[in-house]
Amino acid sequence: MALKNTESDYGSIAKWIHWITAILFLAAYVSVYYRQWFTEAKTPENWSALQLHLSFGVSIMVVVGLRVVWRIMDQTPKPEPGSKLEHMAAHVGHYMLYIVMIIAPVTGYIGTGVNTEFFFMFDIPKFESTEIFKYVVSDSLGLTFAEFEKPIDFIHKEILGAWLIWVLIAGHAGAALFHHFVKKDRTLLKMTSNK
Repeated sequence: MALKNTESDYGSIAKWIHWITAILFLAAYVSVYYRQWFTEAKTPENWSALQLHLSFGVSIMVVVGLRVVWRIMDQTPKPEPGSKLEHMAAHVGHYMLYIVMIIAPVTGYIGTGVNTEFFFMFDIPKFESTEIFKYVVSDSLGLTFAEFEKPIDFIHKEILGAWLIWVLIAGHAGAALFHHFVKKDRTLLKMTSNK
């Protein structure tokens, strides 16, 4: 299998980045739902689940950054035959996924009031402790962290996390399955096969 994409298939780098991103998003959701559903507030288990969620979020930021760079540097395989509407919907869906994959971890990081204990190995300072926060939010906008955090949390938790990411992921997976089982084309195979 080639490292780079070809006109007909994704290369191994694009495939690995795609599936690592998917696994990290799944892990971020599992950790946050575990925290909400199965732990008591202010317990070590609750804190560990939060720190895992934050660690997965930071990892998503890094991997998505690499993904964007690779997408710019590498060609995209040609789409399978379809109508203009299908191709437009696929492009819009992919761009929406990219936007959300960037905004979700960024809002998660800047809206968190604690340091990230990155997989319990080292600390990443919270945004409130950075010079960027001081210069942009505190000095320029005149906001406290509590005032800043409220709309950021709303975007991260209520809009993105609660429903938009799920809708986009379901649409993405549904479209892949539709192409595979109904249209019987190579859309899904481009991202899964070793050919």
